[in-house]
Amino acid sequence: MRTSVLLPAAMLSWLPVLLLISISWISSVSATSGSFIHCLLSHSQPSHPISAAIYTPSNGSYSSVLQSYIRNLRFNTSTTRKPYLILTALHESHIQAAVVCAHRHNLQMKIRSGGHDYEGVSYVAEVPFFILDMFNLRSIHIDMESETAWVQAGATLGEVYYRIYEKSKTHGFPAGVCPTVGVGGHFSGGGYGNMMRKYGLSVDNIIDAQIVDVKGKLLDRKSMGEDLFWAIRGGGGASFGVVVSYKIKIVRVPKIVTVFRVAKTLDQNATDIVYRWQHVADKLDNNLFIRLILDVVNGTDGQKTGRATFITLFLGDSDKLLSVMKKSFPELGLKKSDCNETSWVQSVLFWTNFPLGTANDVLLSRTPQSLTYLKRKSDYVKKPISKDGLEVIWKRLIELQYVALTFNPYGGRMAEIPAEESPFPHRAGNLAKIQYAVNWNQTGQNWTDYYINLTRKLYSYMTPYVSKNPREAFFNYKDLDLGINHNGKDSYSEGRVYGIKYFKGNFKRLVKIKTEVDPGNFFRNEQSIPILPHGR
Repeated sequence: MRTSVLLPAAMLSWLPVLLLISISWISSVSATSGSFIHCLLSHSQPSHPISAAIYTPSNGSYSSVLQSYIRNLRFNTSTTRKPYLILTALHESHIQAAVVCAHRHNLQMKIRSGGHDYEGVSYVAEVPFFILDMFNLRSIHIDMESETAWVQAGATLGEVYYRIYEKSKTHGFPAGVCPTVGVGGHFSGGGYGNMMRKYGLSVDNIIDAQIVDVKGKLLDRKSMGEDLFWAIRGGGGASFGVVVSYKIKIVRVPKIVTVFRVAKTLDQNATDIVYRWQHVADKLDNNLFIRLILDVVNGTDGQKTGRATFITLFLGDSDKLLSVMKKSFPELGLKKSDCNETSWVQSVLFWTNFPLGTANDVLLSRTPQSLTYLKRKSDYVKKPISKDGLEVIWKRLIELQYVALTFNPYGGRMAEIPAEESPFPHRAGNLAKIQYAVNWNQTGQNWTDYYINLTRKLYSYMTPYVSKNPREAFFNYKDLDLGINHNGKDSYSEGRVYGIKYFKGNFKRLVKIKTEVDPGNFFRNEQSIPILPHGR
């Protein structure tokens, strides 16, 4: 059945013009895309043909390639703007061709490794763009003699952990607890995990890198220089070039580690336990990391109540852990039966909610356990929140119901590394970092707005308890609420709004380096490092 649409007479007079504009735009897109592809093909090396790596909308696999690394369902809708094409680079020369040709045709390039960026900036844009997808470039070469490894940007953390495990049962690497996160974005933005109190961040254990610069040149640490090497260890690689690989220093772990997960509700004295956690979590043995999650559950009376969950990695056996806990954190009431002794590689599975005993090779899976619509935000806590403050927070959590707060403790090695050592500035003086998290499965913009607004409300409620001037944020927990760079005439001022929150005093150096290595601001996205205005 057809439906007729009657247009007002005034609109009818404009119809030929609108059609002409639409046809012109489509023709322009097709022409640009065709010229861009021709450029890519002309830069292809005979030994590494690029044609097999190009996916256009006319290719039957285009949609599956696009969707296979979308980790936030907010950006997998019919109305989400799609790329001209996807280049699934198979060799470094493909990256070089992409940079040279995109620069020549003024096409925005989105660089995707694992697709876990919370705001989808590696595969979504409001302007014509293409995706340089790195998932094929995922080799991992480990040298146990030097305790180092070269890891390509398209590898996942799970693959890194598994390949280390294959070589040694007493080595690991300090990085995130989600195995399907891509190395490229994770390492270049900081790399945060449950061994940071012992070994710092991922970026604190990176000793070399390879990057393709704006001219299409492949550089290592020596040829890129120390400034650029500094910038891509926490300042985000996508602002400065395409990071191809990182050389990391793998670290030693005991043969036996201990993990536990203990939850307490409000009627089980959660407030007092959380209050005490704040006073000890950053001062405990450096081998001990206790994450705290505050959320809402149904109580025994059927009413909503607050819950505090303590998730732990201890680099040692359970007897030593119980001794440390009895001395420093007896309020939790940890028992021997709460503790699970296991290998370090199994502890990774425990932290990502796999049962202990799951086969280690599940770490090689590049598919997340679940996909949802999600929103994340972040904050930093400088001093303990009072019990009265905690009561207010519980009240707000119960009111909002669906938002959880995750506190990751600082101290240890994190307090020893100077704030200027890498672009990641959140070091000494921090008690913990907070992640605000909400997930949902309902489709439609109304639901999206509803759940995102919940996080914004809680973020507002938390203002009295977190860092100020600036209110700091973690770059890898991308949050476009903090500001967007529209790449306009005043991109520096726009970039400064979020840049100071993410990088504090290091933002100025990042901008200076960016201006030097990419003066035309070719490598850009919604929250990239801006260039200095002319004359400054």
